Amino acid sequence: MTSPLRLCVRRTPVSAAPGSATLVTVRLPSDVNCIEEAVELVTRHCLAGHTTTKTIQFRLRVVLSEAISNAVVRGNGEDRAKWVEVCAELVPESIRVSVTDEGPGFDPGAIPEPLRPEQLDEANGRGLYLIRKLVDAVQFNERGNSICMTLRRR
Repeated sequence: MTSPLRLCVRRTPVSAAPGSATLVTVRLPSDVNCIEEAVELVTRHCLAGHTTTKTIQFRLRVVLSEAISNAVVRGNGEDRAKWVEVCAELVPESIRVSVTDEGPGFDPGAIPEPLRPEQLDEANGRGLYLIRKLVDAVQFNERGNSICMTLRRR
């Protein structure tokens, strides 16, 4: 049995100017048992103080879940000595979330979209495909161990 997760969230205004960004950061161990709680915690902080549609709330939860899961399982190989960093930059118009693992990275361009019938049973690429379809912009760092997703609040 795993002990309850204790995540530390840092919520910091970038500047005192109206409409300026707020940063939310979370660091979690590479343990699949931590993913759900981390997603709910980050989502709650990202949506606090903003009127947001159910669609945006759903999209945010799905992309956070997929990105954090990929970081824990694929990036860090569930090595509990490694960490996953989640950083959200919140502005009135959008939510920009980065998820970074300590793994070797990968080439996101090498992951095909899982649309062909012969790919339906494969375990690779579905999460990245969902992320790309649900957010307004996706970027990766050069190493391929950090994804940045932008979701407009619409």
